[in-house]
Amino acid sequence: MALYSEKVMDHFLHPRNVGVIEDANAVGEVGNAKCGDIMKMYLKIEDDIIQDVKFETFGCGSAIASSSMATEMIKGKPLSEAMQLTNQAVTEALDGLPAHKLHCSVLAEEAIQSALEDYRKRQEKEVAE
Repeated sequence: MALYSEKVMDHFLHPRNVGVIEDANAVGEVGNAKCGDIMKMYLKIEDDIIQDVKFETFGCGSAIASSSMATEMIKGKPLSEAMQLTNQAVTEALDGLPAHKLHCSVLAEEAIQSALEDYRKRQEKEVAE
């Protein structure tokens, strides 16, 4: 059996949604000091819908594939759905990850949660002004 599924290889070799959204209204960045992976997610949210999402990931193939798949899973979705995304869902969508690479899907979940928290804080600030 191959170490990585065809989906992992596809999202690693042809990642979706790579880049920066210059006018993003939500940005989240997380890292794992143990492995050195860093993920940054950019969201463009309008009317509580994720209109666009892009990522920058410095890390291994599993980290890139997890970032790519996670962005595909939340793009066009309401915030309430994006908040429910789990690393298990990302792993399943990739048809699995090796046990020693599961932390990559956790980073993808955490990067999205971090961006959603950033969005919430920005909204509170706008209301307070």
